[in-house]
Amino acid sequence: MKRTFQSLISLFALMWLFSCAPGLDPVVDKTAADILGNPGYQAISYGGYREITRDIQPTIPQLKEDMKILSAMGVKLLRTYNVHYDEAANLLEAIRRLRNDDPEFEMYVMLGAWIDCKNAWTDLPDRIRDQDSERNAIEIARAVELTQQYPEIVKIIAVGNEAMVHWATEYYVEPAIILGWVNHLQDLKQRGELPETLWITSSDNFASWGGGGTEYHNDDLNALIEAVDFISMHTYPMHDTHYNPDFWGVPEEEYHLSDIEKIHSAMIRARDYAISQYESVVAYMHSLDIDKPVHIGETGWATISNEYYGDDGARAINEYKSALYYWHIREWTDREGISCFYFEAFDEKWKDAGNPLGSENHFGLINLQAQAKYPIWDLVDNGTFDGLTRDGMPITKTFNGDKEAMMKTVKVPPTRQEILEMHR
Repeated sequence: MKRTFQSLISLFALMWLFSCAPGLDPVVDKTAADILGNPGYQAISYGGYREITRDIQPTIPQLKEDMKILSAMGVKLLRTYNVHYDEAANLLEAIRRLRNDDPEFEMYVMLGAWIDCKNAWTDLPDRIRDQDSERNAIEIARAVELTQQYPEIVKIIAVGNEAMVHWATEYYVEPAIILGWVNHLQDLKQRGELPETLWITSSDNFASWGGGGTEYHNDDLNALIEAVDFISMHTYPMHDTHYNPDFWGVPEEEYHLSDIEKIHSAMIRARDYAISQYESVVAYMHSLDIDKPVHIGETGWATISNEYYGDDGARAINEYKSALYYWHIREWTDREGISCFYFEAFDEKWKDAGNPLGSENHFGLINLQAQAKYPIWDLVDNGTFDGLTRDGMPITKTFNGDKEAMMKTVKVPPTRQEILEMHR
């Protein structure tokens, strides 16, 4: 009887603790296990920067504006990239305030902790597996602090962004570095210093997770796959329309098709290319006798480019192709129970500040003029954004909603023979 009474006291104390935590409702609070793979919780990559430099931080009112827009779109899970700017902390505070104003408001975060090798962004990066950058410890500590401060919002911590892929020559690390920090966070969970339901991952290119060449296969990677709660992998067919274009060019057997049929066929091949990279990661994981969730930490399709992917190269970039890719990827991932942190919510012009027409500045579904791009014109039409603004501007359509004008920007992909000649 005494034990039962003590149990009741403990239960009431726990209920009181939850009721006092800002914005936390024990009845509706979700965990990563509830959210990931649930098509009712659409995911997206998010940065709220409006200016050409990250020295100018988005304000909490601006972040609240963005959250209302994304929530109206059905997005309930965001991915961020670092915690060393004020944006991450301000975003979490903006979400908490929205949640306090409306207890039914839901927005959760995969909080990114940026990881660099020692001497990153210099001529002599140091990639020795047991030599870590001092900055990484500061980044991880801040991620832990924010997770402890906002446990009702932060459901996942991602250690590093494309931090293991070899083409990130300025900063990539060996898997041992990521493994060390993942194990550190898992230890904090075991000690009760982080929520038990918090999931830990790293977000990286499909090849870095073993889905590419054997140069990535090693014991540290295998241990990392065992240590994370799920794999967050990236796939970018758009970039590979130039770098690995075998899937992209119009094959000879399609020469007889109309231009629009060639475009649609190319975008199906792009979708299937992404699926093949996803499946390659799953296959490598299974080869280790490991079975855990694999989700897409990034994929996307830019709408403007004056680079290899633009009209003078692969002819891959415009709003129509971006829409086809977006629709195909959302349909596939929703059907298969895969979360997809689509890249990205809004254009950000700081990413390639020296080249305003560079593709990195134009991956958003909404541009900096508060115009919804073609992939989500239907949301404007059905009133999804009614009453919402971004920086005082209502959400309208690109091209003033003129599809015919938009389609004039759409080019047919090169033939496979033309691509071979481009790469000679």
